[in-house]
Order: sequence, then structure tokens, then C-alpha cells
Amino acid sequence: MAQSLPPELWSHIFGLAADEDTIFYPGLPTSMTQSSWARSLVTDWQLRTPRDLINMVQRRSYATKKSIISTCRSWRCLGLEFLVRYLFFNDPSKLRSLTVLLTSNPSLGWWTRRLHITHFLYERGPSLDDFEAALTAVLTQTPNLEIFIVDWPLSRAFGSIADTLGTHCKNLRTAHWHVPAELLPKVIWALDALPLLVSLAVEFDAPLKDCDMLTLGSAQDVKLHLPNLQQLILRGYSAEFIEQASGWSLPLLRSFSFDFGNKREDVPDVLPFLGTHGTSLLFLDLDCIPALDIRTILDLCPLLTAFSFNLDWKIPPIAQNADTGDGSIVFTNRPHEHIAHIGLHGLLFAFGVGLASAYATPDPLSALLVQRTNDKNFAALTKASFPRLERVRVLSPTVLTDLERADGPQGSGMERWERWAGMCESKNIRLEDCTGALLGTLPQEYEEEEEDEEEVEEDEFLEDNEYSYTDDEEPARPGGVGLSELRALLEECRRMSEEREDPPFALTYR
Repeated sequence: MAQSLPPELWSHIFGLAADEDTIFYPGLPTSMTQSSWARSLVTDWQLRTPRDLINMVQRRSYATKKSIISTCRSWRCLGLEFLVRYLFFNDPSKLRSLTVLLTSNPSLGWWTRRLHITHFLYERGPSLDDFEAALTAVLTQTPNLEIFIVDWPLSRAFGSIADTLGTHCKNLRTAHWHVPAELLPKVIWALDALPLLVSLAVEFDAPLKDCDMLTLGSAQDVKLHLPNLQQLILRGYSAEFIEQASGWSLPLLRSFSFDFGNKREDVPDVLPFLGTHGTSLLFLDLDCIPALDIRTILDLCPLLTAFSFNLDWKIPPIAQNADTGDGSIVFTNRPHEHIAHIGLHGLLFAFGVGLASAYATPDPLSALLVQRTNDKNFAALTKASFPRLERVRVLSPTVLTDLERADGPQGSGMERWERWAGMCESKNIRLEDCTGALLGTLPQEYEEEEEDEEEVEEDEFLEDNEYSYTDDEEPARPGGVGLSELRALLEECRRMSEEREDPPFALTYR
């Protein structure tokens, strides 16, 4: 059977079975990307974040690929290059074994398009800096690398890694880096060497020395031109990056996400950045505790179709009611004609559940003030300000998890949820949680689906396994997958593709 179809067709079929369209998509998850519920051994239900989901897809894809090349000798020959198209690790020590493999088989690295090193051992385990030589050696042998994601924090190793990317990985389209704030000059020089980038995410940790002592040196005079960059995600101490990027040329920028975490001081000034780049944005996500000038921001971004902000922000009332101190809230100076999707951060106090509810017990006044702000801001989500508004999504996974554990809103939170749901229904607006379901739809209402997931570690593909059966045999193998199972996998992939939610913006990728 394997010889009855051309290799190109088999490669396409294998790609469908292994979810490669998802794995190789250049865009990075945003706050509007859906989470999902799954059964947990510890609690009844666990919320899977978009990061958890893409990691799961990669593990499942690798298991599928292992089964494919185990089916027959012809498929094994076709599948070796297919197996190394992406490399996914949660243990950086495996990079040393990978280096040995690529050195002994130089042609294998040519096929690699994605390298993802995820981090499950937060604040524990080895530093990725200890594997600098191994990682740079892998990068030198993967000239067609398009996606490079490193969730582990990088420090002294970032300089040599950035130099290697600029020298050997000229086709890089997607990058995710996690570095200390004082390495911004090296980040700028790295971007200068990677003009084909389409998506970029940078997480800046707190500087290891006083912020006043940070200098950019010659990087301060670099006016970057990134003609293909369409998505930019910044987290942490990104004030200096945003200030520098205000003077860069980003003609195709369509999506900007800014997450300042729980910090309340030294919030970056995003207005100059949006004054330069806001006119082309389709998606804007601003997640910080201090309130920003939302009306000016929306004026600077007239083409937005999706906008996310913190509903805990205390928005000043419109000018004519400012003297009363209790005027109505309006988010726009004029109706925004394009926004159809709005995401809401915050809301930990809104529904009377979780740790926020516990903290509110000794200090109820603070909780009441936040809840009052939530009510005023939610009431401002009107068709008068957003004529095309179709969807409002509560983005916090913490809020949804707390609702599930408490079996729904408690106390005044139930009345608030009913009032908000009624307001949205009357305006023909869908009120959702972070899974895309209607807010208030908890997982107990779903029909339980059993999932048998095979957890496969990436280092297994480094082992040398031989198979001696013929092409027309389909022997029984413990844990293996036969042709009928592969057909079922293809059908599942087609179903998942049909159910997948379209992103609020699409990347143009060539």
C-alpha cells in the first residue's frame, strides 16, 4: 500500500494526521485564543491554557509520527525527515543528544522548521545557559528553521544564540524569547539581523541591576525596519523596548499585545507607540493594573476589530459630568466602526468566588468599589460606542476556574452575572468565558469525553529502533497504531479543523 501512492501525497497525509498546520502556523497565541476544559487527576476539571494546548498538540503529533514510521519499512524511509520537522523538549539536557544525532546525520537538520523548548520546572531545574553550546550547535545545523520558541529564561547565553540565529537561520519567521531587561540591546541587534520575522514575543524579567543604570549603547541609535512583522507581544519590564519601538518602521504590524503583570508602577507609555503604529492595528491587547487613556487609544487605532483591556480600570467620566464625580462612562470619543470582539481582563472580584472573595471579607469596601467600577464599565459596552460589537469575552482563566470550583457565582455575583447576561442578550452580543462558551456554562454540563493520550518524551526518537516486517503487513504492536487508527486520526483532524475558531486577525505568511 505504501508504494501505491507517490511520496508527496504520503507526506501531505502524514502532515494532516500530525496537526502540522497548527504546529507550523507562524502566529503566537493571544489572550483571545481559547482555553479548554479537561479531566484532571487532582481536581474534577482542569483548564488548559493555549500554551498547554499547543504543547499537547506537539506531544500528540510526535506520538502519531512515531506510529507512522513504525507501520512499515517504506513509511519509515519516508518518515525520518518528517519526524524531525519540529523538535519539542521540556528538558534542555536532551539538546546534547540531539547535537550528536544531527552531527552524525547532517542532512536531518535541513528538514527542521520548528524548535520549541518549553519550561515545566518553574524556578527549578537547570539553567538553559548551561546548554548554550549545545543549543547554538543545533541552530547551526537547522538552516531552514522558521519557528524558535524558548520558554526557559535566557541570560548570558542569549548573545551567542542571537548571533547564531542571525547568521544561520535567515528564514526565521517566529520567535519567543525570555530575557532580563538589561539584555534589550542584544534583543535589538538580534532583530536587526532577522528581517523576515512575522511574529515576535519577548518577555522581559526584572533587571538584575538598578533600572537607572541600564544603557542601550549603540543600539539606541538603531532604527529597525522589520518589513514583515505582523504580531508583537511584550510582557514584563518592556518600557524601554516600547519607547525604542515607537521610532521603528513596522509597516505590516497588525497585532500588539502588552502584559505588565501585577506591577503598578513605571507603566510604559504606549501612546507614542500607538501614535506611530496604531493606524494599521487590527488587534490590540492591553493588560495592566493602572488605567490607561482608553478613549485616546481607540482614536489612535481606527481599524481595530478586536480589543482587550482591564475592566477593573477606573475610567474617568465624560468631560461634561466630571464635576459631579459620578458621570456615565463612555469608552470612545466617537463610535468605533470596526471593533467586533472585546476581551475583558481583571474581574477577580466580580462574581464573589475565589481568593478575591476571601480577601474581600475583611475589607468589603475595597471589593465593593471594584465591583462598582466593573458594573459601570460593563454598562459602557454599548452599540452606540461599538456598532459592530458581536462578542464580549471574559479572559481570565482564574475567574473561570474559581467559578467552576464554587459551582457558579456566589452572593451578589449571581445577580451581576444575570444582569450582564441580560444586557448582552438584549443587544444581540454573545457573552463568553475564555473557552469560547457562554459565560456561566461550566464543564459539568458537557458530556464527558474520555481521552487516551499517550505521553511520549522527545528523547525517544533518539533511540535506534529497527522494524523487519514487509510493506503489506500490519503486525500487532504493543501501543502501536494500525491503518484503521490512522484513518480515524485523519477524520479527527478534519473535525478539529472545522471546529477551530478563526483568529480575530489573520497573518499573511509567505
